[in-house]
Amino acid sequence: MADQSPADQTPPSSGMQSLSVDSQPPSSSSTPQMSLEEKFKIIRSVGEECIQEDELLNLLNYKPEPICYDGFEPSGRMHIAQGVMKAINVNKLTSAGCRVKIWIADWFAQLNNKMGGDLKKIKVVGQYLIEIWKAVGMDLNEKVEFLWSSDEINSRASEYWPLVMDIARRNKLPRIMRCCQIMGRSEQDELSAAQILYPCMQCADIFFLKADICQLGMDQRKVNVLAREYCDDIKRKNKPIILSHHMLPGLQQGQEKMSKSDPSSSIFMEDEEAEVNVKIKKAYCPPKIVKGNPCLEYIKYIIFPWFNEFRVERNADNGGDKTYKDFEELVSDYESGGLHPGDLKPALSKALNKILQPVRDHFNKDAKAKDLLKRVKSYRVTK
Repeated sequence: MADQSPADQTPPSSGMQSLSVDSQPPSSSSTPQMSLEEKFKIIRSVGEECIQEDELLNLLNYKPEPICYDGFEPSGRMHIAQGVMKAINVNKLTSAGCRVKIWIADWFAQLNNKMGGDLKKIKVVGQYLIEIWKAVGMDLNEKVEFLWSSDEINSRASEYWPLVMDIARRNKLPRIMRCCQIMGRSEQDELSAAQILYPCMQCADIFFLKADICQLGMDQRKVNVLAREYCDDIKRKNKPIILSHHMLPGLQQGQEKMSKSDPSSSIFMEDEEAEVNVKIKKAYCPPKIVKGNPCLEYIKYIIFPWFNEFRVERNADNGGDKTYKDFEELVSDYESGGLHPGDLKPALSKALNKILQPVRDHFNKDAKAKDLLKRVKSYRVTK
């Protein structure tokens, strides 16, 4: 199946309150009663692509608290896209009334040979990731639930495995292999039998968790489409809605996504201030070029949704200080040369460090978090 081209959309700030530079994402508990249109606008803003918008609107009309599913492999240190963007998106979804089930896919990480397939290490990484989301400001109220795949599958095995088997039985091997991107693999890779089982299980997760909305990255799109195809096959009317968020690129030229195995490609959530400064200073950021510029992507998808502005401090000779209130204004200045990388990069570093400081504080002061980080850093990251 050919991928549909995503819309080039800046996530609106709907549902996100104006923030001071030292604050965290707003709590969903303070959100007043919303109209159907307001809920739709906030939820839709999370995704670069939505399949299908009319289905989403209809869902919100008859189900005020839809279930959103997101999942992750505990596979190493957390980069800023997984940490900050997920916190922003989860807080938006809960502010609009959604219930979010975050699937800690420990068995999936083992199937994909992460941490050398060592389940004990994988579980430590999962606990570390939860600590980060707590520290960065994800609103962990009654609407957000963390579920460990190994525990949930074991407790309801008689429900889960027949579903996996049915999905596997109804699909040819080439169709399943087209989903291998979800594991960070390609169809040309030499896949293990476990990695063939993985897409069938991830497809089953959607129905097992009774998800109305699949809220994952664009790289997970193919298996979410597989779930909709499965609905056609079994004549199920209500299909899971796919809400795919944007994938941030790596910091170096030509890196389509961040890589945990390449520390220079991304900012990690507990990176020290100096590390962030060095990584952004070395990042690809050609003057007057917007397309393929990772620094501008960080500003668009992290800084503006978090702060609702981007502040540049510079000498009067270089134009003086300026606060951008929307991304389009910044792009216009950057393309014209009115904003130079030499001024943009320090401003980006400063904003990122303000977001990350509560995480650093948590891992410096909390004994449990400090121990988890030490153990995770000692693990060798496997692809």
